Order: sequence, then structure tokens, then C-alpha cells
Amino acid sequence: MEILQYIPEGFIKFVLVLIFSLLIGLEQRRHHIGENEDLLFGTDRTFTFIGLLAYVLLIADQVTFIPFLFGFALIGLLLGIQYFHKINKLGKYGMTSIILALLTYCIPIMVFTQPIWLVLSFIVALLIITELKSNFITLSKKASEEEYITLAKFITLAGIILPLLPDRNISAEIPISPYHLWLAIVVVSGISYCSYLLKKFVFPDSGILITGLLGGLYSSTATTVILARKDKQGIGGSQTVAAIMIANGMMYLRILFLAFIFNSQVAMQMAVPFIAMFAITLIISKLISGKNTSSASTVETTEGNLASNKNPLEFRTAAIFGVLFIVFALVTDFVLKSYGSSGITSLAFVVGVTDIDPFLLNILQQKTGISQITIVLAILNATNSNNLLKMIYAITMGSKSIRKSLIVNFSILIACGLLLSIIFYLLYA
Repeated sequence: MEILQYIPEGFIKFVLVLIFSLLIGLEQRRHHIGENEDLLFGTDRTFTFIGLLAYVLLIADQVTFIPFLFGFALIGLLLGIQYFHKINKLGKYGMTSIILALLTYCIPIMVFTQPIWLVLSFIVALLIITELKSNFITLSKKASEEEYITLAKFITLAGIILPLLPDRNISAEIPISPYHLWLAIVVVSGISYCSYLLKKFVFPDSGILITGLLGGLYSSTATTVILARKDKQGIGGSQTVAAIMIANGMMYLRILFLAFIFNSQVAMQMAVPFIAMFAITLIISKLISGKNTSSASTVETTEGNLASNKNPLEFRTAAIFGVLFIVFALVTDFVLKSYGSSGITSLAFVVGVTDIDPFLLNILQQKTGISQITIVLAILNATNSNNLLKMIYAITMGSKSIRKSLIVNFSILIACGLLLSIIFYLLYA
């Protein structure tokens, strides 16, 4: 934007202060529309004047900022007088408008001292937070005491414990460091926690397809088992199969996301086959759900029954994951030393019938000894055998009416996965 070079910088800053102050004032006008204006200290024009007053006092002395600080104190005093007047007249104690006015007074100093992206973020935050009052009230009603404890747990896991752990191997026999072990726990728990929050607060009464999608972020195996059991109760039909397939599709995106966090080079090689597998599951799910759109697309799930409704930050869950992570680290190290890369890809087939996350995160964090090609093949093999396990779970626990569909669609998924493994091996091995 070359034209900005011909406009004085002071004028640009003046216009920004004017526009931002006026926007906040207009928002306050809309927010208080219908109220007695005699009991308000002002809206659009008043907020604009507050911003312009701060601008004038700021440019008067940009070294000591004494005029600016004096104006802030004066505006604060006047707003305090208006606040006590409001209490006497209405008996209301809300201070949102007063705090917003003081923040509007601070806009000029941000325009002069901070980058434009931060100033815009500040204005957007003010506008959004002011308008989302009813949403915050609804959210507070949904959130229980346990939700805040869960959030505190996650902050403790990620922000306090993780940075304090040493980044060196536990011992010569255990080739992992406490830091990388805990990092794996934090990342997996974080993804599960996001799925948990989405299910509880954004999609509390979601249909069975959304349930499968969110459950796949948490655990595609657990979601497959739960949906199959619900189908046996006469809930779902073909929509259950569609939800199970989309849950398994989310597994590929979840693993790809983990790969980008822990080993971006491997993730780049995994991207094409894993996105292809997700696309295949999406197509299968769409075809199945399209056959009977009137059935269970709006089936409601019982609170607490789905994996995505379960608190993912339980100590027992983290402890089990940590133990499995160490076990797979020892097994992987032994197999690598004894049988080489071929042993790792074969081990992946066996691991697929268990919880594959500890194994995958372990090999993704391997710095030496395993080539990138071997890691990708191992992950593909693990997902293929895991799909076979989930097919067995689904046809065993689901109703007879969906068994044929489950076998056909899982067979397609497994066949595509094996084909991609063979192609990848032939191209890169």
C-alpha cells in the first residue's frame, strides 16, 4: 500500500484512535439500547471523545506521559462519581461500561507503542467479550466445579510439571527421557481434552455422526465399541456404521497431527497416505449415511456413556499411558537391536491390537536407529491391524443387522491401508 507513504504518520494514528473509539461507543449504544440514557455516562460520542482526549494528552508529552496519566486519573474520578450515582438510582453494581471506558482511554498509547496486529486484536477482544455476556452466563451454568478442577489439572500437567522435567534418558536400559514421556502424555491428553470440551459445551445434544467424529478424536476404538453396543440396543442402524467409519477416519487426522508435533519430517511423508485414508472413510461414511437419512442422524447419546464425555485427565489414564509408553520403548529398542527395521514394521502389526498411541509417539520421538521410511510403514501397519481389531469389536458387540455392512466397509478400509503400505514400501524402501 504505497499510498500510505504519502500520508503523515500522525494523521494515520489519529484516524485509528478515532475509528476504534467510535466502534466501541457504537457497540455500547447497541448494548444499552432501550435503557434510560439519563443514567448512562455516555455511548458513541462519549467513548469517541474519551479516545480523542487520551490522544491529545498523549501527544502533548510522549516522554514522561504526565498529561496522559493525569487525564486517566481525571476520567477515572468522573466515572467513579457516575458509578456511585448509578448505585443510588438503580441499585445496580455492574462496572463493565466503566472498565470499557478506561480501556478506550488506553487505545492511543497502544496505537503509538504497539504493532497494528496487537492493537486490532485488542479492539476485537473488547468488542467480542462485551457482546458475549449471555454466552458466558450459559457456559458458566454448564460448567461444574469438576470442569475448573480439570482445567487446573491440564495447566499443571502442561505448564508446571512439563518444563521442570529433565530432557535426558532415564537410564541406559530405558531409552526415553522424563520430558519426552510427559510431553507425550500432555499432547495426547490435550487432544482428548479438546474433544471432551467440544462434546460437552459445543455439541451437547449432537447426533450420532457428530458423536463419531468427536469420539474419533478421543479414541476411535472406544467410540467404535460404544456405538456398536448402542446399536445392539436398537439405536442407530446404518447411521451407526457411518459414525463408526468417520470415527476411524478421525484417527488418521489425529495421528497425523501428533506426527507434525513430534516429527514434522515423518509427518510430511505420512500426509498423503493418511489424508487419502481419511478421505476414503469420509466417502464411505457419506455413502452409508445417505442411504437412510431419516433413521438415526439425530440420535441423542446418554451423557457419560461416550468416551468423549469422559474426563480425559484422570490420573489412572495418565499412569496407564505412561507405563505403556515405557513398555513399548523397551520392546521397540529390543526389537530394533535384535531384528532391525523389519522387526519394527512387524511389531507394529502386533501393537495394533492394543493402544497404539504410546507405540506411535515412541517411534515418532526416535532420533537414531530408525529411518523415516520405517516409521511411516510401522504407523501404517499399526493402524491397519488396529482397524482389524475394531472390526472384530464392532461385529461382535453390534447387532446382526449391521454386521455385513461393518465387514464390507472395514474390509475396504483395511484393504486400502494395506495397498498404501505396499505402494509406500515399493516407492521408498
